[in-house]
This record gives sequence, structure tokens and C-alpha cells, in this order.
Amino acid sequence: MADHLGLRADDVRKLLSDNGVEVTGELHIDLISGGRSNLTFAVNDDVHRWVARRPPMAGLTPSAHDMEREWAVTSALVDTDVPVATPVALDRTGDVIGAPCTVVEFVDGQVIRSTDDLASWSDAEVGANFDAMVRTLADLHAVDYKAVGLADFGRPEGFAARQVKLWTRQWGHVKTRELPDVERLAAALAERVPESARSTIVHGDYRVDNTIIAADDPARIAAVVDWELSALGDPLTDVALMTVYREPVFSRVLGFDAAWTSDRYPDGEAMAQRYAEVAGVDLGDWGFYLGLADFKLAVIAEGITHRALQGGSSGASGAERAAEATASFIADGLKALK
Repeated sequence: MADHLGLRADDVRKLLSDNGVEVTGELHIDLISGGRSNLTFAVNDDVHRWVARRPPMAGLTPSAHDMEREWAVTSALVDTDVPVATPVALDRTGDVIGAPCTVVEFVDGQVIRSTDDLASWSDAEVGANFDAMVRTLADLHAVDYKAVGLADFGRPEGFAARQVKLWTRQWGHVKTRELPDVERLAAALAERVPESARSTIVHGDYRVDNTIIAADDPARIAAVVDWELSALGDPLTDVALMTVYREPVFSRVLGFDAAWTSDRYPDGEAMAQRYAEVAGVDLGDWGFYLGLADFKLAVIAEGITHRALQGGSSGASGAERAAEATASFIADGLKALK
């Protein structure tokens, strides 16, 4: 279709034109399925293909839908070993689109979301993809953020402590009921924050369906996408989140059998150990990082249902039930801290 709710073709044409991008013929816009947060659209004219992203139509969570953040970090990573879609245009204020919006080049490849998507790969290809995922994350954490112009991207010092406070605040914005164990976990995490940590670029949402895989090679990551939660901070928060996403209950959050939860991938412990080997680092107070990852996913699950109840689910099925996973993540977080 030429237009879509939340993104009009004439507005996108103006945004592209304002950024010196040529548009040939009529623009067509289609909502890309699979999103639980920012809305993602395929945009094409008679010659070119792009991808546009903007925040949900309703139920926004403070700081969780930052378009300028995505733009800044992907622009900085274009010439590094981390594969990203090349940024094309940015509407910082929403003056053109009606909401902040980014446009990037379309990247050809596979998006592996469900266990059905994974079925076409052999076990060897699944293993090769696992290794590529871990190596790409290690490559991201190895980038000198100051050298690529991200020195002012954030304050890496005290990152883990701020994360505990951030997700505690987010819970206050999105909770759909009272769960006393949430406060217990938040308090326990606040008391357990590591005193020192490395400082790197962190993705904040790293798993297989937030990458585009080369069409002919599961061992090659064509692009890492969905950078809305990226920051400067403790890289072990990325590693822990990657492993906690492996828990079967995460499928309830997405509303389908998620590929990343498949038992064909190594378990979370094996993933973490492989990262430590590739990156040449120690996993530190691993219980804290797992607990924080569980806390974050609990709040994310609750937030998906919160947005759905306000009409901002972007048409994703099952969003109203995502919060059924919240209590499980909270329980796992408390267990991890023990």
C-alpha cells in the first residue's frame, strides 16, 4: 500500500528528499511483522528498498523507543567489523513523519524468528550461526567507542546501577498489577551491583531475530538491527540477556515458538562460556548479570501487554498475554542471585 497507519508515503518522500535521497516513482509501505516495540516498515519505490522505524502508536515507555539513539550508534558502526544497515535519513523531532523516525538501507538476508524458520538449517548450520552470533557480539564489545565518535553517547561508569534504577522505574510505568517479588528483586539487585566493569558499546537486545543472516550462509551475520536500547556500559549485561532469552518462557512474550529458545542451540551457560573464550574475559558476578537480565525481560514482557491494552501492539497477536511471563522471569532472577 502507498500509506500505512503511522507512516504516510508523502511524508517519507519528503524525509528522503530532505536528506538528498532520490525517490523514483511511487513509494509503497508495508508493515514488517514480528515487532513488539518500535514499528518497522518496508519502504520501496520503483528502484530502491529501505526500512523505516518509528515508535509505537500508543503506550510508549520512557527512553525505550529512542530513534536518535539507533541513528547515532549505527552511523558510528558502519565502518567497523560490526555489520549494520547503512543509515539513510533521520527525523529527530517527528516534524516530518509525525514521530521520530529513521530510514536505513534494506539488507538482503534471512530473519530467523520462529522454530519453523530454523527448521531449514542443519544442526551444523545452527552451530555455525551460534558461533557467528557470539563472535559478532564480541566484535561489538571490542569496538573503541571513542575512536568511532561515540564518546558522548552516554556515561558508561555506573551503568549497571543505573540499569537497575531504570528498569525499576519502567516497571512503575508499565505494570498491569502488583507483584511484590518485583520490588524484592529490584532491591536485591541494587545491593549486588559489581564495583567495577568494562565499558563498551552494548546492544541491549541481542538475539538471533535481531539480526539479519546472509541468505546463503547461516554463519554470516549480514546486519545487527534493533538498536533502540543501545548504550555505553557493561558488556556482560548483553551476554546475560542473550542467554536468558534462551529460556522457553520467552516464547510466551513473543507469542510464538521463538527460534532463540530452540534446544538446537547450545544452552545459556554454554553461550556465556563461549563468549568468555572468544572475548578473552571473565564473566564476573554472573549471578548478578543473570538476575538483571531476568528483571529486564520481566519488565519488557509487562510493557508489551501494557501497550496492547492501550492499543499500541502494532497488530502483533498475543501481546495481551505477554505479561504471563513476567512472574517467571522475576522468580528466575531471584534464583540467580542465590
